[in-house]
Amino acid sequence: MGAAGATIVESTGDDAVMGMPGIEKIREHRRINERIAAWLDANPVAIHVPVDSPAANFPICKIAKARGVRVVHLVAPQVWAWGSWRIHKLRKLTDHVICLLPFEEAWFAERNVKATFVGHPLFDHVLDSIKLDSEASTLDSTHPRIALMPGSRPGEIQRNFPLLLEAFRRLKSDHPALVGCVAATTPRVEQTLRSMASDDGGWPAGLSMLSGRTDAIVRWCDLALVVSGTVTLQIAKQCKPMVIVYKSGLMDRIIYTLARDVLFTTDHFTLPNLIAGREIVPELVPHFGDAEPIVRHASDLLESPDLAARQRAELERVVSQFANKNASVLAAMLIAKTVDETCARETNAAEFTR
Repeated sequence: MGAAGATIVESTGDDAVMGMPGIEKIREHRRINERIAAWLDANPVAIHVPVDSPAANFPICKIAKARGVRVVHLVAPQVWAWGSWRIHKLRKLTDHVICLLPFEEAWFAERNVKATFVGHPLFDHVLDSIKLDSEASTLDSTHPRIALMPGSRPGEIQRNFPLLLEAFRRLKSDHPALVGCVAATTPRVEQTLRSMASDDGGWPAGLSMLSGRTDAIVRWCDLALVVSGTVTLQIAKQCKPMVIVYKSGLMDRIIYTLARDVLFTTDHFTLPNLIAGREIVPELVPHFGDAEPIVRHASDLLESPDLAARQRAELERVVSQFANKNASVLAAMLIAKTVDETCARETNAAEFTR
């Protein structure tokens, strides 16, 4: 957004967290919200577009609503997954929810929240296969090929990368010809991953790493071991088999154990399975154990071409639900329409007052 010309009032994503935030993180967001409120008082706006993250965005939506600002959510808060009682708060704090997942529009509509499915930005553009093949050609051409995708947030990397490294080592022991590549999101993350591996038995033989080349690594691999997140849709886009994991911290484990049936309203947590409405991809989320089940699922997919082919076919059906959609264009049109309606309403109100 900054590169596109937006003025950045506050930046919060560099050290984002998932799960239970600490006291200092809560205090930080309170200070941020106070500054945002002051900025809105000095710079009245027509529309506020919060993206995902209800914990971070609901307080800002409340601030905006108190100032007569219309709110259009871009990326629906996942109240359908856990804490479904939050739908009542969302209903008060939004004028429209722009949905990126196919099932969300009907779910929100059934609960009297205006919503529209626009597709997902990952599917807005066709992949450049020639470019991806060229980038992938720099990697080892041996088979089988494993991609390791440890995420981008510091906390999830710290918890999950050692688990993925251990899974790779075990798979390499069972399949000596196996090679792998780690998909680092940024050069900074790449440095972190190399440092972690150095402290955890050293960098494994047969494992390389590329930074900022996720699509090329997906193109190259036979199988991905991936930390749960949007990247699972990047893998699905190329219909590559995967095993999804998310190792949670101690506090998240306590909350999950005590409140599983109260907090969570879905049987699945990962995007391919949520969209399919059933488990089509092995899902270890949340995961509290060691690498053994990751290795077991990965071995099944490597050793059974039929099993891998069935997963690819299921992923094709998932991807087909995004066909003929351009999320960026449709979302922009809905936001612009809301702005036009707001301006027209204000003009009519001014004329009526005169």
